[in-house]
Amino acid sequence: MSVVRLPGTLRLMTWNIHGGIGPDRRFDLDRIAVLVALHAPDILALQEIDTRGRGVDCLAPLRGLSIDHFAEARTIAVPDGHYGHALFSRWPTEEVRLHDLSVRRREPRLAIEAVLRTERGPLHLVAVHLGLAIVERRRQAIKLAAMARRVAAMPTVMLGDFNDWFSFGEVSRALRRVLPERTDLRTFPARRPTLRLDRVYCSRPGMLAGAFTDPQARRASDHLPIIADIRLPATASVQEPLPSPHVDPGGRDTTRREMGGASDDPQRADP
Repeated sequence: MSVVRLPGTLRLMTWNIHGGIGPDRRFDLDRIAVLVALHAPDILALQEIDTRGRGVDCLAPLRGLSIDHFAEARTIAVPDGHYGHALFSRWPTEEVRLHDLSVRRREPRLAIEAVLRTERGPLHLVAVHLGLAIVERRRQAIKLAAMARRVAAMPTVMLGDFNDWFSFGEVSRALRRVLPERTDLRTFPARRPTLRLDRVYCSRPGMLAGAFTDPQARRASDHLPIIADIRLPATASVQEPLPSPHVDPGGRDTTRREMGGASDDPQRADP
């Protein structure tokens, strides 16, 4: 494990933080923030952010990460808080869209899609937390593959907790033609990881320059994070918007401001 970044790369990090609760059953986002800061990702996806029963102020340690741009998918919202996942970026997250991946009678699921105008060119990015049932993940993976195909001219990264138990499970089979590169690291359970639930997928050969996990994370969550360095191809300098038909069928947008990272599309943000 090394925090040294490979030259000419962007650093991504994805981590299911288990609601901020570690193996000691203590809620502590400070230790989450400390480990994230250690790796200094340019792009960060966090799953299982949970403020229920605590209020949004409990997220203060995440506001201190100084990753300026922020988009959120609240899959559960109740009077005393919310639950979901979020995407942080050092660059503006343009054309942020939420896509409903929910399957009837299962936990609600949303994908966060955005175009990042990085210093090395545009990057099409999708952050996810997929379902637990095989049939559920199959349907979700088909939708994700369609997202990647619609933006084939732009480099794509999908990252998050895919809950795909096997090396060649439903998600990997659905994505392997459009996102041929992927990480293959064991991340769950954090204490003795045996399952590859968390992944980073890339659309171009040679994009994935390196990836690793950090065993220190076992003190903070039941998942290990994946830290990946990617290289954008030279053609990434092409400026291309997302196709207009690529819209969340539910019409929902829950991009928020509460964590202090201002929404990059304030007209779409909730008041």
